[in-house]
Amino acid sequence: MRKISVIIANRHYTSICLEEEFLEILKQIAEKKNISLNALVTEIDTNRTKDNLSSAIRVYILNYIKNLIA
Repeated sequence: MRKISVIIANRHYTSICLEEEFLEILKQIAEKKNISLNALVTEIDTNRTKDNLSSAIRVYILNYIKNLIA
């Protein structure tokens, strides 16, 4: 597990705790979308249905990968 600090919507500082593998995929998705990691986390935070941001990120990654293979 790794804890990193992120900025949501350029104004709210928080930290997320993710397994290294999820963090790598999250960074790859941000790079593929040509946006910063903070911008991607903001997008996930805005659309999440889970209370826990780290959990919402894991679900986002799972859905992203599912859409790639569908």
